[in-house]
Amino acid sequence: MTVKWTSGNTLELLENGEAFFPAVFDAIRRAEYSVILETFIIFEDKVGNELRQVLIEAAQRGVRIEMTVDGYGSADLTPEYIQGLTSLGVGFHVFDPQPRRMGFRTNLFRRMHRKIVVVDGVLAFVGGINYSADHLADFGPTAKQDYAISIRGPLVEEIARFALDALSPVRVRFSWRSLLRRRGRQHSQSGETVAALVLRDNDKHTNDIEQHYRIGIRAAKHEITIANAYFFPGYRFLRDLRQAAKRGVRVRLILQGQPDMAIVRFAATMLYDYLLSAGVEIYEYCERPFHGKVATVDHTWATVGSSNLDPLSLALNLEANVMIHDRAFSSHLHERLEFLVKNHCRVMERVAPPRRKIQRVFVSVFVFHFLRRFPAWAGWLPAREAQLTSFGSQAETMSEGKP
Repeated sequence: MTVKWTSGNTLELLENGEAFFPAVFDAIRRAEYSVILETFIIFEDKVGNELRQVLIEAAQRGVRIEMTVDGYGSADLTPEYIQGLTSLGVGFHVFDPQPRRMGFRTNLFRRMHRKIVVVDGVLAFVGGINYSADHLADFGPTAKQDYAISIRGPLVEEIARFALDALSPVRVRFSWRSLLRRRGRQHSQSGETVAALVLRDNDKHTNDIEQHYRIGIRAAKHEITIANAYFFPGYRFLRDLRQAAKRGVRVRLILQGQPDMAIVRFAATMLYDYLLSAGVEIYEYCERPFHGKVATVDHTWATVGSSNLDPLSLALNLEANVMIHDRAFSSHLHERLEFLVKNHCRVMERVAPPRRKIQRVFVSVFVFHFLRRFPAWAGWLPAREAQLTSFGSQAETMSEGKP
């Protein structure tokens, strides 16, 4: 679980596509040397098409671009979309592409779920927002509520190193050393925030994000606020939340009240009685689907990233979160979550008397048995080395390796 904490960073919270997309697109328009981009989903809608256009314009002025998408999340990109980029030398990589069977995507497990952008080695973005119009309010009632951050400072170096290492199975046109030479300096102090990039993979970092969450929860003295789209964590995580509440910490969960998948809320509600009985407060966000993956502790610790708190993110997917020690940033994120609680959430109350129907008892026993065991069970799922299939003049046609 070793991570590198860096000081001297400046972080900005970007809420929803209205803040995130203009920031990323403007950064790419200003890029002079390189853009490295990873994402789970790109749709060919107004957002995905604008991303493609700003990348094309950057490539035309000589910017070196490497982008990676997930083979499950971005399975519907057309050849025309990809060829418009690769014809200009953009390295386009697809994580774990698999053929459809009877029209269905088959690469269900071990997805590349990270959302990372690094521009010129000096500016980075990390969060949970995909490149799709459903992250914009004008999409309608099903527009998603979500978060990301922009980063300047020494942490960008760590993120860029990681992003280039993830491309090691394929040949790219530039290295971290060349990027440093282009920047002209190795470290750039930008602010006062202490932060670290924390990953989850299927090799050396199988539970790092979960462990950092649990460290924050166990260290809490006053208040914990966790806002997460898909909430079905392990037993130990739930136990830490209960114990925090029992020792007097105010523990609040903001979960989906209008989920994009019905099973999401059903699974989460199986945990409600267990948490509410210990004093944990649960709020369901009902304005629109909630897609965020953020948390704050005591106005001093925070996290923003791609990792949900469910079996897929905690035991299977490739994820990236930034852990943050900074009072100003944590307080600002707390204020934004407080706004949701006060204006767009309904509070969940424990059923009195508790329901004891035999069906519910059976389901509860199954749920907790699953929660205790799912990390081990996840290891039984397909664990082959994922393929990184690449398109573009600077990449191999296909290579295999660990991303």
